[in-house]
Formats: sequence, structure tokens, C-alpha cells
Amino acid sequence: MSFHSTGKSEKYFERKLKEGIKARGGLCIKLLSMHHLGLPDRMCLLPGGIIFFCEVKSTGFIPSKIQKFVAKQLTGLGFNYYIIDNIDLINKLTGDDGSKL
Repeated sequence: MSFHSTGKSEKYFERKLKEGIKARGGLCIKLLSMHHLGLPDRMCLLPGGIIFFCEVKSTGFIPSKIQKFVAKQLTGLGFNYYIIDNIDLINKLTGDDGSKL
């Protein structure tokens, strides 16, 4: 899929997610997929035992087949999994919009 010129980059969204999770007192851990293909980009840990996974994409891009497969595995185990390609979802996940997970 082509990049939308008005969209933001993956790097931008990843930085905003990391900053927002840190501001909530949590950890936003980068997952490296050297031995397990399709891992999401980030595992987010928040106070109160909240854990969720995030695949970060530039605006307009979609996960690969293997990423979708791993997402299904993680959600099947009961974890929340988000595809982040916009600031509104980051604001929701970090509580910047006033919501709580």
C-alpha cells in the first residue's frame, strides 16, 4: 500500500506511544523478532497489571500476513492487540483523551 503524503510515519507514532506510556508510569518495550517472525513492535505494560501489544504502522499501511497471524494468536490468548496508525488511538491508549483502559 502506498504512503499517504498527509500521514505520519511509523517512527513518529512509535515515539508518541512510548512517550505517552512512560507518562502513565508504564513501560513501552520494543520487541525484536530475530527468532519469532511477526512479533508486534511494542509490548506496553501499565500500572495495575495492564498489558497490551501494538503494531505500529505509517498512516495507510497494513500488517503483513504473518503479523496478522501473530495478532490472532495473541488475542486468542486474551491479550489486547492494537494496530497504531493514528494519533487518536495513541491518545486513547495513553489516557490523553481522558479515557482509561
